This record gives sequence, structure tokens and C-alpha cells, in this order.
Amino acid sequence: MLDILRQRRSIRHYTSEPLAPEIIDQLKEALLRSPSSRGLDPWEFVFVTDKALLTELATAKPQHAHFLRDAALGIVVLGNEAVADTWIEDCSIATIIVQLACTSLGLGSCWVQIYRREYGPGISAEQRVRQIVRAPENLRVLSIVSIGHPARYPAPHTVESLDFTKIKTNTYN
Repeated sequence: MLDILRQRRSIRHYTSEPLAPEIIDQLKEALLRSPSSRGLDPWEFVFVTDKALLTELATAKPQHAHFLRDAALGIVVLGNEAVADTWIEDCSIATIIVQLACTSLGLGSCWVQIYRREYGPGISAEQRVRQIVRAPENLRVLSIVSIGHPARYPAPHTVESLDFTKIKTNTYN
């Protein structure tokens, strides 16, 4: 696990190579094996491979989503707050689980934050994504994960770059 954590980087540049169906199946399994509070699994996922829809999703917020256009896959992470008040936490866990699965499979991924982001005047990024993927109103949109074969491999963060002062023992002071 530590090797995967050491390798994982946000990847925003992808080749045009599609994902094999068995890879997509493994990503689905990884998501569905994610832990959730009380085992309530308040999430649902929309797997988007259609290039026109990925291009639309890339405009769901003004900045930091453009790379979805070049992704082989976008996973829209939806949560049902009526199922669990921990939907944000549970969907966040599922999002990072699928990102770690991507790294283990040699794929690149990047989290695109949608929740509490704006699309434009009077419409949130969440509303816009829901429109694009035709998700029901009762589901909240936390994020989109862009996934593809990396066009670039950024160097891993070194252990020297880690700020160990952020970790305290027993008490904060």
C-alpha cells in the first residue's frame, strides 16, 4: 500500500488509449468495496466514456476540470444524503479508493471537486453535472474522477518533502 501511496500523483494529461473493459470492471469493483459508515453505501457512480459528455463535464466549472476532455473515463461520484448523513465522507473515501486502484493498475487519475463549486451565475457545478448525466435531484454530486493512461509521469513526492510537523503524539502541544 505504501508503494501505491508513494507513486500516486494527480494526473491531468492522458494518451488517447481507451481503457480495456476488464480494467473498467476492476474500477467498479474497487468502488463497491469501499468502506462506508455503518455499511450504508450512500453512493452511486456514473461511468462516462462518451467523449461528447466528457467534454461537457469538462466545462461543469470554470477552472480545473478541462482535462476531463482528454480522459478515457470520468466517474461521477454521487451521494444520497437521505441514506446517510456521512455521504460526503463515504463518497470521499470511495473517490480516493478508486484513485489508488488506478495507480495500482498503471492508470492516472485526478479528483475534480464539484460539491460547493459554481458553474456560473445562478447555477452550481453540482446542478450542471446532474443535468449532463441526468442524475436525479435527490443525489448530490461530490466529485468527478478523471481517469486515463498517463501521457506524463510526474516524479513522486520525496519523503523529504513530507511535513512531519503536522503529526503530533498524544496531545497537540
